[in-house]
Amino acid sequence: MNDDHPTARLELLRAEHRQLDSEIAARLEGGEGDMIEIARLKKRKLRLKDEIQLLLDRAVPDIIA
Repeated sequence: MNDDHPTARLELLRAEHRQLDSEIAARLEGGEGDMIEIARLKKRKLRLKDEIQLLLDRAVPDIIA
């Protein structure tokens, strides 16, 4: 992972997440694609969401109250 530009990486991940969301919705609406492929897309989308959250968590320092 490139930590030099975390905001750029974050935007790329968010764009890919949105693209997967659109692709999943289109496949479900159109009835094309098998459920296994849709499940794979959903898993990829969840991994992206986790990676996005990890980057966001790293950006906020821990504050001990």
